[in-house]
Amino acid sequence: MKYFLLVAMVFCISVCAGQQRDSVVKVDQNYITLTEIVVNNKLDVFSFIQRIKNDTSFYKAFRNLHILGYTALNDIRMLDKNGNAQASLFSKTKQVRKNNCRKMEVLQENHSGDIFDSHGNYNYYTLQMYAGLFFTKDSVCGENNIVKGKDFSTAGLSGMEKRKEQLKKLFFNPGEKISGLPFISNKSEIFDKSMADKYDMSVDFKDYNNQPCYIFSVKVKPGSENGVVINEMTTWFAEKTFDIVARNYSLSYDAGVYDFKVEMEARLTKVGDLLVPNLLRYNGNWKVMFKKRERGVFTATLFDFVK
Repeated sequence: MKYFLLVAMVFCISVCAGQQRDSVVKVDQNYITLTEIVVNNKLDVFSFIQRIKNDTSFYKAFRNLHILGYTALNDIRMLDKNGNAQASLFSKTKQVRKNNCRKMEVLQENHSGDIFDSHGNYNYYTLQMYAGLFFTKDSVCGENNIVKGKDFSTAGLSGMEKRKEQLKKLFFNPGEKISGLPFISNKSEIFDKSMADKYDMSVDFKDYNNQPCYIFSVKVKPGSENGVVINEMTTWFAEKTFDIVARNYSLSYDAGVYDFKVEMEARLTKVGDLLVPNLLRYNGNWKVMFKKRERGVFTATLFDFVK
């Protein structure tokens, strides 16, 4: 009997020692769970979280597209309430940049349904937002990729145009306050003191596409879903440079006069010293008062970058 108990104790100790031992640290008002491998790597968690809070590289990655040439495959589908495609646009485009100007060439294009209105304009705000990121009709000159002091400006805008700029900021600068968006206020500020008890946050360390990465994850706690905009967000940071390698996030909110539910996936790569998106996937369902509900799915694949 004693021998059996001794064996059981040794087995229990060995199993427990082999289990992952997480640690929890407090950074400002947020409690962050660190996996054992992160602890062993001696990551400066406080500096890491501050880096995330102050990060502008994700937004800058999209602004970098204004100063590069590239080819893109654009796959946009607008869906009905049953999930069937009611309109679609597939195109292959090439952005050419020369003499501080950029213009877009359409190499291939196929469309179906009511993707365009009677005047030849895009018939969906989802597509208009996509076009604002990746399409140009004429030459655009004098741009740069500076993000300091820049923002998704709503100055001089009203109605749907203003809402589109606010939604762009929500999508591409997740975690920041969205000024002027009714009923949301600071509900998008995941690090704000008022939101601290609504999220579980963690840092892990794993490979992403064969590249060692720190993974920062934010997930809303059960029961707090109605008080937040960002339900879940996961960002992969390259171990050595802390460049953002990928980000997935889920956003939703119902304010009565408008509602949205959006999932996005972004993958990034380096072109020389510039960080750029090379894959963007979007699946969104949103409704604004007096406008028809839009259910859209799109994928942008970017390649052949030219500095």
